[in-house]
Order: sequence, then structure tokens, then C-alpha cells
Amino acid sequence: MKKYIDTGKKDTRSGFGVGLLKAGQADKRVVALTADLKGSLKMDAFAAEFPERFIQCGIAEANMVGAAAGLAITGKIPFIGSFAEFVTGRVYDQIRQEVAYGNTNVKIASSHAGITLGEDGATHQTMEDIALMRALPGMVVLNPCDFNQTMQATIAAAKYEGPVYLRFGRPSVPNFTPEDEPFEIGKAIVLNEGSDVTLIATGHTVWESLLAAEALEAEGIKAEVINMATIKPLDEKAVIASARKTGAVVVVEEHNMAGGLGEAVAGVLARELPTPMVFVNGEDKFGQSGTPSALMAAYGLDALHIAEAAKKAVAKK
Repeated sequence: MKKYIDTGKKDTRSGFGVGLLKAGQADKRVVALTADLKGSLKMDAFAAEFPERFIQCGIAEANMVGAAAGLAITGKIPFIGSFAEFVTGRVYDQIRQEVAYGNTNVKIASSHAGITLGEDGATHQTMEDIALMRALPGMVVLNPCDFNQTMQATIAAAKYEGPVYLRFGRPSVPNFTPEDEPFEIGKAIVLNEGSDVTLIATGHTVWESLLAAEALEAEGIKAEVINMATIKPLDEKAVIASARKTGAVVVVEEHNMAGGLGEAVAGVLARELPTPMVFVNGEDKFGQSGTPSALMAAYGLDALHIAEAAKKAVAKK
């Protein structure tokens, strides 16, 4: 299998910060708003270079969404930034009515997503955000896997006309995708070719899936690994093509079982190519306090559990 090199662990939220600055340098219409979390969202560099295009809204997420929608209507490209729990659940009505319903050009930058937020615990660890955003008509949902891809996804989101939900996290994770690889919304990336089982992963679980594929290869199982950084619109052709080749699919995501990538993939295959499947996710649980690595293992989202899931999928063929 192709070997991917960790060039140094970085947090994906910092990838967003760099991407936001680059997007702002490329297009003066880009503006940024945050709900008292400039540092946490890594918006500092953008705010320093473009103070007239940065708005500190305070702890008033609903007002921030409304302000962003108004700015979008005037021709600006607003990025609103907060923790994933606050910028989805707390303001779902505002996003539905003022962003999605009006198809306004607002980019929702969602940091500290999933259980890898770590010690802050269940109240701050959203594992339902993808389901909420997927359900909104016209909303693009992105979940890049590392620093480089998050940077490129942010740049792509700024160029896209319409609402975008961009999910990233706090912990430092392996940075292994090419720095200069453009991000194409709606396009899956096959990281490793395989013939026995397909591992479809998103976000922080992509690296763990590559490690799982390496372990499986040592046991004679060839796993295809797909980086599904765009959850909506889903790359259905890539899903079907890989499932047809391998005959078994595992979907891996740092999200609850309801409404996430697993159900999106299952829907496609149920309609087009019924295939044995196994799901690796947070099941039907809230998060809890702990280190990111300990929580990933406890929730079965690490390479060891992914490899075991792959064997179960192969056995179903």
C-alpha cells in the first residue's frame, strides 16, 4: 500500500486560520465574525491584517448568524466561527431561517467538534452536528482530515457560492496530505487502492483508517481507503465504484450513528448496490471527559477497532 508520511502533528483549526487569511488576501469580500472565540478559532492573523473586515460579536451566536446573513446579502463572503456545539445546536433556527432557507453565502466555521475536543466533556463535544447540517437543504458539509486539507477546504469554501458548514477540531493530529493539493467540493479521494474491503473515513478518522489498512495488509487483507472530506454533496460515484470492487464497506466517523456519513453512504448503497457494511462511530452516546486519544480508543474510533470492523465486513461477504 502507499505509505503516507506524518510531516508533523498540527491542529486542523490552525489550518482553518491559515486558509481564512489566504482567502481574505485573495478576495476583499471575505469577512470574519466570531462569538468571543477569536483565539480558539485561530482568526488572529486575519483580524490583525484586516481589522476592518473582522467583527467580534461577543457571546451572541444568534446575532452573529443574522449579521453574517445580512453581510452576505450585501455581497460579502462571511465566515462565522465558534465551537461546533454553539454554532450548530445553539443557533439551529437562525441557520435554518436566515442562511439555509435564503441560500445565503455564509460559511459556518465549526471548531472543537467531536469527542477529540477532549477534557471539556460532553456539554462541549458535539457528536450530532453533521446530522443537523446535512438535514438542511442546500447546505454543503465539509470535514477535512488534517491541517493542509482544512486550509485548502477553507479556500474552496470561500470560492463556493452558497452556505457551507466546515468542521474541524482542536487536537494536534498527523498532517499528511499535500500542502498544495486543491480541495474539490464533492470529490472523494482514494488514498489507498484495495480489493477486499473499503474504508470510507472522514476528519480525524482518516489517519486512523490508514493505520488500520496497514495492519490489515500484514494479515493479507487489502483495504481501500477513501478520504470523504465532503459529506454533502456525497461523491456517490466513488462510493459505488469502490463497493463494487471490494464487496464490503466500513464507514468511519467521529460522529454519532444517526444522520452522519454512515447513513449517507448506506442510503446510496441501499438504492444502487446493496453491500455488506459495518459502521464505526460514536453510536448513540454523548461524549465524556478524557484525552482525545483515550476517547478515540474508548469509542472504538482508533486503528485497532477499525481493523476489527474491516474483518467483520469481509466476513459478511
